[in-house]
Amino acid sequence: MDDSKKSENTYIIENRHLSEQAAKRKHALETDPSVRTNHMEYMKGMEIINSDVCKKVMSEVEGYDYGSYTAKDVISALEHEKCTIEDFKALLSPAAEPFLEQMAQKARLETRKHFGNSVYLFTPLYIANYCENYCVYCGFNCYNDIRRMKLSMEQIEKEMEVIAKSGMEEILILTGESRAKSDVKYIGEACKLARKYFRMVGLEIYPVNTDEYRYLHECGADYVTVFQETYDTVKYEQLHLAGHKRVWPYRFDSQERALMGGMRGVAFSALLGLSDFRKDALASALHLYFLQRKYPHAEMSLSCPRLRPIINNDKINPLDVHEKQLCQVLCAYRIFLPFAGITVSSRESKSFRDGIVKIAATKVSAGVSTGIGDHESKYTGKDSGAEEGDEQFEINDSRSLETMYRDIENQGLQPVMNDYLYV
Repeated sequence: MDDSKKSENTYIIENRHLSEQAAKRKHALETDPSVRTNHMEYMKGMEIINSDVCKKVMSEVEGYDYGSYTAKDVISALEHEKCTIEDFKALLSPAAEPFLEQMAQKARLETRKHFGNSVYLFTPLYIANYCENYCVYCGFNCYNDIRRMKLSMEQIEKEMEVIAKSGMEEILILTGESRAKSDVKYIGEACKLARKYFRMVGLEIYPVNTDEYRYLHECGADYVTVFQETYDTVKYEQLHLAGHKRVWPYRFDSQERALMGGMRGVAFSALLGLSDFRKDALASALHLYFLQRKYPHAEMSLSCPRLRPIINNDKINPLDVHEKQLCQVLCAYRIFLPFAGITVSSRESKSFRDGIVKIAATKVSAGVSTGIGDHESKYTGKDSGAEEGDEQFEINDSRSLETMYRDIENQGLQPVMNDYLYV
């Protein structure tokens, strides 16, 4: 990013109302593709690792014609003891929709075989919502008129104290994607604080280089989650108009750089509804599949979020992905990747999450807030009087940890706060 663009982005994120210059820049990005940078070219400072994983994944996705699969293919896939890539493609196809009950039964058996009755619980903590990217579907994007905020270390610790008192033992630290406002050192200090209160610390931040992931791991981070958003490079270019996030291949290799940097685990996800959800689901699972074979020691998991409403949303019309289709994807994930964790977030409804943990999901969030600095008011019901930043998106399931824990137990399952011991 050149200096003029960098300074403009810095201005944008520090001022809620756009300057005339910034408004013109925004309009140009939306209407004139020629002013955008090449989304397949690395920017200065981005590490290139020359991995073969991307080529393997995209080769399978490009050749995927899900309309060519038949009921016979689906039945054959369900009969196989081990699910191949071809079987998985059949299970994601429209031909599998009439077999959802059979898929759910097989998925449930695989889940119980490898995870027992356990359901893991965690909560996210957003520590900043400044962002230098223009992603048209995201509430944090640099041109969106929202209240921006970055928590101080004192505020972060206060939020963590409140969350820890609820009984939570795993936390996922999130920021907007702004190195200027939330640099690696700031995130590292937050990880060090988290280690005082939690047994497991995850990160969902902007992609960084291997040495930076190594530093964050040394500060206390256990795993890294990165949303590729969509693996469709054409659609990706249309949705990510500015900022470092625009560089598709650098984002794709994030999980591998994290593992090279010593992270114990990584998580993968596409945001279903941005493009063809069947191809994005295929790509997400194969991304994990090929990396798992390259790094067999690592813990890997998948998320399966759908688009949710955001503040001032007028630029994106999500492709419909209904609950039945989401359930199909999750069951196919479990059958194809029996050892992988599967997380279902608070984007989904209470009824859907209660159902899917009995079939395929192994991890759910509880006590969720996607705003900045509001855990005290939401957890205690008391107005702290502190300034708060706007949320990234609207959640659907707002259950507290206590309620979620009880509801999981009432279904005959075992809620788990942490299963990792440091020696």
